Amino acid sequence: MSVPIFSDQVVEERGENARLSAFVGAIAVGDLVKTTLGPKGMDKLLQSASSGNSLVTNDGATILQQIPFDNPAAKVLVNISKVQDDEVGDGTTSVTVLAAELLREAEKLVDLKIHPQVIIEGFRIATKAALSALEKSAVNNGANPELFRKDLEAIARTTLSSKVLSGDKDYFAKLAVDAVLRLKGSTNLEHIQIIKKFGGQLHESYLDEGFILNKRFGTNQPSKITNCKIMIANTPMDTDKVKVFGAKFKVDSTQKLAELEKAEKDKMRAKVEKIKNHGITCFVNRQLIYNYPEALFTEAKVNSIEHADFEGVERLALVTGGEVVSSFEHPELVKLGYCDSIEEVTVGEDIMTKFSGVAAGEACTVVLRGATNQILDEAERSLHDALAVLSQTTAETRTTLGGGCAEMVMSQAVERAAQSVDGKQSLAIEAFARALRQLPTILADNAGFDSSELVSKLKSAIYNGLHTSGLDLNNGVVADMRDLGIVESYKLKRAVVSSAAEAAELLLRVDNIIRAKPRTADRRH
Repeated sequence: MSVPIFSDQVVEERGENARLSAFVGAIAVGDLVKTTLGPKGMDKLLQSASSGNSLVTNDGATILQQIPFDNPAAKVLVNISKVQDDEVGDGTTSVTVLAAELLREAEKLVDLKIHPQVIIEGFRIATKAALSALEKSAVNNGANPELFRKDLEAIARTTLSSKVLSGDKDYFAKLAVDAVLRLKGSTNLEHIQIIKKFGGQLHESYLDEGFILNKRFGTNQPSKITNCKIMIANTPMDTDKVKVFGAKFKVDSTQKLAELEKAEKDKMRAKVEKIKNHGITCFVNRQLIYNYPEALFTEAKVNSIEHADFEGVERLALVTGGEVVSSFEHPELVKLGYCDSIEEVTVGEDIMTKFSGVAAGEACTVVLRGATNQILDEAERSLHDALAVLSQTTAETRTTLGGGCAEMVMSQAVERAAQSVDGKQSLAIEAFARALRQLPTILADNAGFDSSELVSKLKSAIYNGLHTSGLDLNNGVVADMRDLGIVESYKLKRAVVSSAAEAAELLLRVDNIIRAKPRTADRRH
């Protein structure tokens, strides 16, 4: 007889039930996103029930973060896809699908009465063998700039081939590589600004050196200035209101009102004088600049830009080498920004301000064009994935092959490892190899080909020593991935395998799920 120890607000699942709940939740999440995998993957249309906003995407992390899951195992997979997105930028669907396939295999082993700890030990041996094989198959062209650029373009094409930009992947791959190589080895994507302008077509997008701010100069100011000293500020520049909430003035004559306005104006003139004393040619303010101070700036031949959004101000400070200022008493302590020229340019139908020859020479702006906001948002996500993977590859220059090639090479190494292990662990290691083979199988299924035949041919080619073979999903044949230029980042593949294995191990250890409302102040027990 079991003694109840929990309160009535607690639900407990034990042993097999708990494990089944974890497996089912994770496998369902894997099944949800696996149709988006690969160059022929489909998109998901997500619609918000409350706001009615819709989102079209095939980015695994975006899909999973938009959906509120109740199952705790599903939340674990959401987390690993988010970590993959933050760490590498791409491979979010792959890591989710691999973790789900590992748990699908583990579920079969648990049904055979194999203890989860034995499965975990087998998975650990398999992970080690897989990562070792992946490292051996990786190629490093980091020392040869010409070959490395080709690698980067191939990685960008491979990343973009499964995205909305696949139709113009050559153009965007080149654009992404140009942007990342400007970073000179930095992985800080803040230097690459993306501006979205709907209208036009995707292939009308372009890369522009420098920084573009979605604002214009003040009235009667020149549309181009050179050798610019820029002050970036966050300060009130309005003359006609007293900043005390609820303050009231009572005056008994219009003359006193005029005196009050004059005092305000004199105060503003003094403030503008202090700003001018810094020897600047351009003043960019996050807040509004009223007509009077703007006229004073025009008179002093200082161009002014008002109401630059916060992100714009922060990024402008970063790329021009300045700092955001809010007090002007000590010019010697203020760090000004510099650039060769600032001019007004037309982007789409709008006039914006372009900063060229900025202090951080690696800064650039990508202007994206597209038919609708949904297309532009997805194009931005796709381009961000490519830029993130490329910037990580400039730090970890090794590359590996896509098209299911790396997975099959790892699967072969894992099966070899299984032959040298006795006991039940070998069954878990073989299961790991089967899970790895599921990735090329899903790629082929999503492209509409006969996956069992194609994957058998690929397995045969890899096992017969053709270690660069993979799936050519445009023609439905096994081909040489090196020749086709289907290259992926080694860091991405390594992160996919190790994260998926860790997530599967975490969920395999679960044998109790306890759901309870959080303790609140009025609940003493």
